[in-house]
Amino acid sequence: MNRFIVRDSTESDLSMIQPIYAHEVLTGLATFEEVPPSVEELAVRRRGILDLGLPYLVAEHDGVVIGYTYANNHRPRPAYRNSIENSVYVDNNYLRQGIGKTLLHTLIYRCEQGCWRQMVAVIGNAENTGSIGLHKSLGFRHVGVLDSVGFKLGRWVDTVIMQRPLNDGSKTLPDKRAGK
Repeated sequence: MNRFIVRDSTESDLSMIQPIYAHEVLTGLATFEEVPPSVEELAVRRRGILDLGLPYLVAEHDGVVIGYTYANNHRPRPAYRNSIENSVYVDNNYLRQGIGKTLLHTLIYRCEQGCWRQMVAVIGNAENTGSIGLHKSLGFRHVGVLDSVGFKLGRWVDTVIMQRPLNDGSKTLPDKRAGK
């Protein structure tokens, strides 16, 4: 894939994002959702992410969204406010062309402009070597596996936990803006 751009998403992109995610929901193990959310539900989720000041980005090729990424709160309790979790999905027809890596790299850069100090990846399926390798290539380290915590598509599924610091990570105190 020679030419694609990464940009902030718009609400109109959700009609192209929904089938990308629906494919993974129905056929893959990267997400533990079992029913694809509607465009309207994705709009609610996207608005919640943007309201937190977090990025929601798309990769676009010739006017078509071919992948997307976003960050969200890692956990809802206040002490987790400096940690975020990433998600990245690429259209099944465009895998292994550098799109996911460019998306995630841009997401990390954008999150480092904010107050967050840790980014966590919760990767469905310990056999998901593509996602594990992608995260490792961008500085994530393996911190654990939750064995058989999901049951999807007729099988037990693990989750791999990976983590990378943002900016100084835990070497300095949190930015006061993180209490928003």
